[in-house]
Amino acid sequence: MRRSAADAERKPVRIRPPAPSTPPPREPALGRSFSCEPAPKPIMRRRTRSLPSAAERRRDSRRLQVRFVDSLGLDLEEVKVFAAGEDPLVPQHVLSRLLMSAEMAAGKHLEISLPYLKPAFPERPVEQADFLARLCRQRVCLEQVLCSEAGIVGTAQVLNLAFEKDVSARYSFTDWKSSAESKASWVGTVRGAGAADGPASDVFRFRLPVPPFILQPGAVLEFAVRFRIAGAEFWDNNDGRNYRLTCHSYKLAVPKECEDSMVHFI
Repeated sequence: MRRSAADAERKPVRIRPPAPSTPPPREPALGRSFSCEPAPKPIMRRRTRSLPSAAERRRDSRRLQVRFVDSLGLDLEEVKVFAAGEDPLVPQHVLSRLLMSAEMAAGKHLEISLPYLKPAFPERPVEQADFLARLCRQRVCLEQVLCSEAGIVGTAQVLNLAFEKDVSARYSFTDWKSSAESKASWVGTVRGAGAADGPASDVFRFRLPVPPFILQPGAVLEFAVRFRIAGAEFWDNNDGRNYRLTCHSYKLAVPKECEDSMVHFI
């Protein structure tokens, strides 16, 4: 087969081979794993914001702060500035604690003073021989009184002259410059309070408060019982002397094994 002149003039074209491809970077082989779980990612460690850095700690250490606290470690709420010549007022419990500590240091036996209310009349007038006679004469009579730190509880008997009765105790801490009343509540009925065929009597109970200032030696509480019925009013005021209770104190020896705890308790 004969080639034409045009084919003879054509020159061969050189073909450039493809450039070699760069293989992707390989991850460091940490060991083969046939698990289906994804490869763990590196943990980023970060300092928490709540903790100061070393530089901050050095800077804060240079600024010293002073806090004033009480015996329980609580911050003081008020600051009292005393004028020249003005003596500070020390609380009573602080003085008691210092006194007890001084007595213990001196080797003395520790004692505490406890207040109590002492009646200036029989605590159970109901046991007196003339109780029934007084009840029939006054229509109302104090029966008994019980004193404690929680309060004063008393009972009174009144003649059952009608169904509706109003019984109360009027008391005063200020020698009757001021007074208040405590309403009594019905407790029960006592049969045959006067003569054998006389009317029965009802028992009423009343309570009197014991504020802290009354638990000071020499403080006095006075009271009287009032009975209202059918528009009439009757009183039992201890034959005009009123019923008086005076605060006293007595010493209580503290056992040796309890002295330390008593000082911290006060």
